[in-house]
Amino acid sequence: MIDACAVAGIDRIAREELAQIAGQGLLRTLDPLRARAGPVVELLRADGAPARLINFSSNDYLGLAGDPRLSAALAEGARLFGAGAGASRLVCGDFAAHHALEEELARFEETEAALLFGSGFAANTGVLPALAGPADVLLSDALNHASLVDGCRLARARVHVFAHGDLDELEAGLRASASARRRVVVTDTVFSMDGDLAPLEAIARLCEEYGALLVADEAHATGVFGPRGAGLCALVGLSTQVDVRMGTLSKSAGLVGGYVAGSRALCDLLVNRARPLIFSTASPPALAHTALAALRLVAGPAGDALRVRLFRNIERLNQGLRALGVPAEARSPIFPIVLGEPGRALAAAAALRERGLLVKAIRPPTVPAGTSRLRIALSAAHEDAHLDALLDGLRAVL
Repeated sequence: MIDACAVAGIDRIAREELAQIAGQGLLRTLDPLRARAGPVVELLRADGAPARLINFSSNDYLGLAGDPRLSAALAEGARLFGAGAGASRLVCGDFAAHHALEEELARFEETEAALLFGSGFAANTGVLPALAGPADVLLSDALNHASLVDGCRLARARVHVFAHGDLDELEAGLRASASARRRVVVTDTVFSMDGDLAPLEAIARLCEEYGALLVADEAHATGVFGPRGAGLCALVGLSTQVDVRMGTLSKSAGLVGGYVAGSRALCDLLVNRARPLIFSTASPPALAHTALAALRLVAGPAGDALRVRLFRNIERLNQGLRALGVPAEARSPIFPIVLGEPGRALAAAAALRERGLLVKAIRPPTVPAGTSRLRIALSAAHEDAHLDALLDGLRAVL
């Protein structure tokens, strides 16, 4: 029997918390799309009428999320393997499709091995506690993704957060932690809210000098940078100097999932210690089958052509924003337009939506207080007309 008092109690608590969130301008709601992923999406207006919007909020950087080739691969995978895995991989949810994908990921990353996780978040919260504990120090960039922040917390290691991209502060932290059993430097390679690139070469030199491990999250670089889209580490020639690389299937590959690439011993260790892998039902083998097809597209001539188009779009938007008086020197598909307070960002996003543009407002805690923004994300699928519409909308709103 349901305890009505308990239900009333939790309802009251939830309403109080929601009121507090709303009062800060930070209330979030779901916004379901009615059409397949792509540069133009359809959702329902408040009055129930459908609205078609040009989507500038997706991380689908190569435009593969709605690609019919991947839809066909997913259907084929479902026919071969069924809908779900049925158990964790260490019980009986381990399929040949998972291993085929991991072998292809290792070739893609030029590492001995790779290990698949259900999401990039799961990968990050699995790998860091597996590598570090109370006797160790994790040195983490202040703007690292929330999954890295949570992975550091779960490790129960000492955590030194250094100012974003500040090599002097990182070096000071490395010096101060000389007595630790193990030191691990953790950084995104492309930062998800600002779109800037980590100074990877300098970070790698410090790690080598001080005997620290380097863990790099390539989520927003995989498929975008480097030969065959293998990421920023590959672009700057550090593939063999980064101890642990995390990548994702959730962005340029157009699907969902994360992975860790590194030595065979590392991946074997994670099979034994990474709790999100050990205690979660495996990702559907049909999805792994689809991801194999996606990875081959990303790494092949089709992916090369999409990256050319993506960087053409990036430069075109840089030029257009500068013409509007907005400083823009983006080196990735992510363009932040910082507006300050949440209300201003929400108002700008709403005005753009009225003009047929989906540009989400990003607010704390995703970004620091006082830096609420419009986050524009480009895709190879965006056409010149889409970018022109965006620039016209920004000219009217900013």
